[in-house]
Amino acid sequence: MLQRRTTSLSGGVSGADAAGASEFALLQRIAAGDRAAFESLYRCYFPRLTRFLERVLRRPHAVEEVLNDAMLVVWRKAASFNGQSKVSTWIFAIAYRRALKAMQRFDDPVEFDAEQAVSTLPGPDRALMQRELAAALDRAMACMSAEHRAVVELTYYQGHPYREIAQIMGCPVDTVKTRMFHARKRLRQLLPDRMEDLP
Repeated sequence: MLQRRTTSLSGGVSGADAAGASEFALLQRIAAGDRAAFESLYRCYFPRLTRFLERVLRRPHAVEEVLNDAMLVVWRKAASFNGQSKVSTWIFAIAYRRALKAMQRFDDPVEFDAEQAVSTLPGPDRALMQRELAAALDRAMACMSAEHRAVVELTYYQGHPYREIAQIMGCPVDTVKTRMFHARKRLRQLLPDRMEDLP
C-alpha cells in the first residue's frame, strides 16, 4: 500500500534536519575536492536514486549510467549549491533532468500488457498480498508517463512534499498536484480491483 512518509514534530533537531545538515557538510567538502566525502554521499544516495530512476526510466540497463551521470554533475557542481533547497531536492532534480535527457535517446519501446496489470491470484498471506500489490503497481506505472511516475515515486516512496517535487521537476506546485491527480486516476483505472488498497 502506498503510504506517504511523514516526520514527527518534536522538540529539538529532528532526524531529517540532522541528515540534511550532514549532507550539506558533505557537499561543502565535495566542493573542496574531498573524494571521501563524495564516496559517502554516493553510497547514501545510490539506493534512493536507483529506485527513483528505475521508476522514471523503466529501462534497467540505463539506470546505472544515468545515476552516475547525475552524481558526476553533483561532483562538478557542488560549489554551485546555494542552499535554497534541501540537498536531497537538489540531487533528485539533477537526476530527474538527466533521466529526461536520457529518455530522449531511447528508441526501444517499453512493452506493457494492460490485461496483466491487475493480479487476480488469491493471497491469504498479507505479505504475499503486499508483494502482489507492489508488482501490480510496478506494471501499472509502466504505462504511465515519466512525469506521472516521478510524482508517485517522489511522493510515496521518497517522501518529498509537493513543494520539493516542484523544485525537482522544475514546475509549479499546482502542476505537481495536477500530475498526481491524473496519476492516481490512471492507477485506479489500471487497478480497479485494488482501489481500496490505494491512498
